[in-house]
Amino acid sequence: MPMLRLPLAATALMLALTTSLAAMPAGAEVVVKNARFDTVQQVDGRPYRLIGHGLFRYMIWDAYAGAYYQAEGYPRPAPQSANVPRRLELEYFHAIDAGDFAEVTRDTLREQLDTADFRSLEPALSAFNARYRDVSPGDRYALTWDGEALSLALNGESLYARPEPALADALFGIWLGEAPLGDDFRDALLGR
Repeated sequence: MPMLRLPLAATALMLALTTSLAAMPAGAEVVVKNARFDTVQQVDGRPYRLIGHGLFRYMIWDAYAGAYYQAEGYPRPAPQSANVPRRLELEYFHAIDAGDFAEVTRDTLREQLDTADFRSLEPALSAFNARYRDVSPGDRYALTWDGEALSLALNGESLYARPEPALADALFGIWLGEAPLGDDFRDALLGR
């Protein structure tokens, strides 16, 4: 009998946490290692609710904190659906060169996608990767798919905005897909 109580208790706790995140009023926030993320964001007048948040570790370092949002009124979570407006914010704890972002993005997508899909995305990916900028500790990238356009912003400054649904799905897949950069980070972002 004790074996049944633990899973039921864990399920009840997860339900309570999910419900409490959904019920949080605008203006509330969560904190991940000093990185603050609002529980509700307005993107072009549409509310996006926090699905989950977490800390990405690379080897022994805390690399960045992240928060994943989806527009209200859509199935939760649905990180790789062109029909679902979504947003991923990442706040960095270390300086990273723009070229390193581009290289890791390209290499990760090459590993995650089959050859034909990767080749079909290469022109859009090259244009996207050219927009990366160097980051310093405390800088924040936001990747957003609003249902019509993929956008990238650094500290609120728009760097890229184009109607690229397939690229959006691939990029969100880097963190939220079947073979993400980190399973624990993906699960935290998806509120699992």
